[in-house]
Amino acid sequence: METCLVVGISQMKKITPIKEINASVTVPGSKSYTQRALITAALASGRSVLRNALISEDTDYLMEALRSLGADIAVHGNDIEVQGTGGKVVAPSSALYLGNNGTGLRFLVGMVSIGHGTFILDGSTRMRQRPIQPLVDALNQIGVKAFCVDGTGCPPVQVEASGLPGGETRLDTALSSQYVSSLLLAAPYAEKDIEIGASTLIPSWPYVELTLDVMAQFGIAVEDFDKKRFRVRAPQTYQAKEYVIEGDVSSATYFMAAAAIIGRSLRISNINGSSLQGDLRFLEILDTMGCTVSASEGGVEITGPLSNHEDLAFDLNDVPDMVPALAVVSAFRRGKTTLKNILHLRVKESDRVFALTNELQKIGARAEKTADSMVIQGIATHGAEIECYNDHRIAMSFAIAGLAIEGVIIKDPDCVKKSFPDFWEKIDAL
Repeated sequence: METCLVVGISQMKKITPIKEINASVTVPGSKSYTQRALITAALASGRSVLRNALISEDTDYLMEALRSLGADIAVHGNDIEVQGTGGKVVAPSSALYLGNNGTGLRFLVGMVSIGHGTFILDGSTRMRQRPIQPLVDALNQIGVKAFCVDGTGCPPVQVEASGLPGGETRLDTALSSQYVSSLLLAAPYAEKDIEIGASTLIPSWPYVELTLDVMAQFGIAVEDFDKKRFRVRAPQTYQAKEYVIEGDVSSATYFMAAAAIIGRSLRISNINGSSLQGDLRFLEILDTMGCTVSASEGGVEITGPLSNHEDLAFDLNDVPDMVPALAVVSAFRRGKTTLKNILHLRVKESDRVFALTNELQKIGARAEKTADSMVIQGIATHGAEIECYNDHRIAMSFAIAGLAIEGVIIKDPDCVKKSFPDFWEKIDAL
């Protein structure tokens, strides 16, 4: 059994290696789908029910903020009942605090522009280091008075809203697709049509596809021109509905990684093999690395071991959230693995390029970084105390390394509550 050591006021989780996996696991509902559906349900008229939603630190922050904006939200197990505002966004008496939920804060900056009054959106120390200026600039181009309070290009953000006028805006998307999603989600409630142009290639494109999918499910059509220009006709309204949220593929990548590294079979039963979630590409990469994979609407199955130890390179611009798990898997290959086009990982919950490189070196892997890439070569040989940088994905990825090598200790294990509250119970169950 894993043990939990108390040191001062912090906790450390010691991971015990295992030699056998022949298991079926489930993962929480998709964080990406849950947060998008919460926004659309909160703006809709009437009652929506979100089934199999993710209940976690991030979604708790977002739900509390939406309540402050006028939505009535109740949680029943893994279901969320939302009585929408009909697009009538109320100005709260105090700042909306989102912790380190970058997705939630960015989506809300667009949403509050629909309202009337003063809105301030803030977060944790790390959130105050994560850029949002491109979204603020884009909103100003379409008649919204918004600015970064400290002049840093990061939160806190203040919006002086008097409705969303609409029009044409151009957006610098180099660091985040969430800027595009924020504008899209708010656009149906503008006074006139909104046209969004991206000045650069949109990173993490599959997440924009998720936004378009949720909007369509709630009754809104978006005109998409070559993945760089979008038009939303206005005014429109979201239609309340019952909506089932699929399992989170990003959360599933850690268990996929475990099967690959340990060399056994594992099935994830609530992942849709034809999902729009971009991290499903992890299966293709594991297949390239020599694992056996299968996927269907009834789940996915991965059987290790990693048998292809040739040098490999992957462009990961579209799928940043699976990079931590892939980096750890790469530390158990003899060949070099190059992870390319990952600049946007530097402005996530931590600077993940920096964090991954440091911690991989601690467990004996060779890891080098540039501004927008990593080169990793195994094989990891020993454990270490893993610094998580208050980043859930660093903690979960290196926990998987600890299933294969002795001595991995995860510092600050509670940071997984951000996206996967029962992660440690799932690990124990293996």
